[in-house]
Amino acid sequence: MDFEKLDVWQRSKSLAVQIYRGFQDCRDYGFRDQLGRSALSIPSNIAEGMERGSGKEKCHYLRIAKGSCAELRTQLMIGSEIGYVPDSLAAAWIQETRELSRMLSGLINRISG
Repeated sequence: MDFEKLDVWQRSKSLAVQIYRGFQDCRDYGFRDQLGRSALSIPSNIAEGMERGSGKEKCHYLRIAKGSCAELRTQLMIGSEIGYVPDSLAAAWIQETRELSRMLSGLINRISG
């Protein structure tokens, strides 16, 4: 399965780009770095997992990507509460992380089933 054709990879890559662009001027470097690393981890782990040989290995990396979705969602919630992310943008990005997480669960179930 070519990871670049997976909708979950394409959408997570797009979200990572949006996060990087959205925070490029953020002066809180620690927050920006952590948010960027979480966002980048999602498509990166999907790609790495899908290039692995066994279904067990694939699922391992997909679960890491799913965990990064939760991490990113948490950081976006905090960013919204402290005023770093406009509420409407945070809501859209948070919703996208929820959808990506569901998509990853489906892919994990399909591979492990």
